[in-house]
Amino acid sequence: MNVSPSPTDPRSWLTTTPKGLYCVPGGFFIDPAWPVEKAVVTHGHGDHARPGHGAVLATRETIEIIKVRLGPESIGSLQGVAYGETTRIGEVDVRLVPAGHILGSAQVVLDWRGARIVVSGDFKRRSDPTCPPFEPVPCDVFVTEATFALPVFRHPPDLQEIARLLGSLRTFPDRAHLVGVYALGKCQRVIRLLRAAGYDRRIWLHGGLMSMCELYQRHGIDFGDIAAVNDAGPIRRNDLFQHETFRNAIVLCPPSALSDRWTRRFSEPLPVAASGWMRVRARARQRGVELPLVISDHADWDELLQTVRDVQPKMVWVTHGREDALVHQVQAMGIGAEALHLAGRDEEES
Repeated sequence: MNVSPSPTDPRSWLTTTPKGLYCVPGGFFIDPAWPVEKAVVTHGHGDHARPGHGAVLATRETIEIIKVRLGPESIGSLQGVAYGETTRIGEVDVRLVPAGHILGSAQVVLDWRGARIVVSGDFKRRSDPTCPPFEPVPCDVFVTEATFALPVFRHPPDLQEIARLLGSLRTFPDRAHLVGVYALGKCQRVIRLLRAAGYDRRIWLHGGLMSMCELYQRHGIDFGDIAAVNDAGPIRRNDLFQHETFRNAIVLCPPSALSDRWTRRFSEPLPVAASGWMRVRARARQRGVELPLVISDHADWDELLQTVRDVQPKMVWVTHGREDALVHQVQAMGIGAEALHLAGRDEEES
């Protein structure tokens, strides 16, 4: 028997379905895993922004990202809104506020009949000049990710990891350092961290990273001197010019390229990876990474718990990641918590 939604029963008006979170009085999904008629999308990563929806509401920046990544015809209609702007969908007031994850990333604030649920999407709490910082919003129910929700995941300072990369350049001056980064978010953040650390030389990019960097540049993000690897000219076997061009250079590339024949153009390349998962040394070894950098676009254990304190919820729902550990700890803090076990989330872009 169907139960009428009630603002006093959050599970009755924001429900879990095989397609994802569904807001009953609004008639829309949040980050659905399958095509739906109406969706609110938190950010542009492929496990949150998918093609085939009838209509999508997202920040203006995320709409641009969707058009570049999926194509302008991939979704029926696209509505871009500014941070803080309230949109009425059905009976629900929907507001997007910064999540601090990547350019355009947002939390979804749902207000209905005096009740408030905040869906965090993916988020981080650290300073990042490529996107607005996370904005805590007090709420009745906080729906959070838990990608790194284990005490072992305490990310070191970002510039400390960048210092390790620059130290390796000094130690191995004849080797190109190939840094595996995801095209949307991590690439741009690593570039800005390098600039903040005083690195002012040209940073070379795999061609697959250029379009997102150009999008960020259109939004006023300055990267300094960057260029595509292909701009160095055609590659010929044992081409000494190419070896000299990339000697002691930093080259950013998708993580998959580290094991691709593309690396053959570099003489003795040193494989690097920037990810929160590099805390797990076994992952670095499996991927042949010589220099693992723990740089994440997600909140770590301490930041997740601090965020719960900041938003002061009556209940915490955990969508994906290390749900059990976070649920247990939040309950120990005297706050109700449960896992939603949502499917369809990719943890690799971390």
